[in-house]
Amino acid sequence: MKQFFIYALVGLFLTACGGDPGDGGKGDKKDIKKKVAKKVDGKKIYRQYCVTCHGVNGDMGASGAFDLTTSKLTLDEKIAVITNGRNTMTPFKGLLSDAKIKAVAEFSETLKK
Repeated sequence: MKQFFIYALVGLFLTACGGDPGDGGKGDKKDIKKKVAKKVDGKKIYRQYCVTCHGVNGDMGASGAFDLTTSKLTLDEKIAVITNGRNTMTPFKGLLSDAKIKAVAEFSETLKK
């Protein structure tokens, strides 16, 4: 009887710690990329790279920076400007990932008045 309980406990332990055998514990790469993309903080990146010229509220205009509070650009156009630069604005394609650039563009939408 004592052996039965030991085997039952070992079986319960293995079942509880077993996980999903379907993916071998590795997870789906697409799910991992989605989780990473969700963690990109556009506001934080904006404050790190953009505040110097655009200001905290997007309307500072230092060094000829465009007033983001009055921007009529679409999200895709903003992504292109951030990626490639414009006039005196530095291109960020070599500095920021596509996900970070998109996050900054999305955050800049919140600055509109």
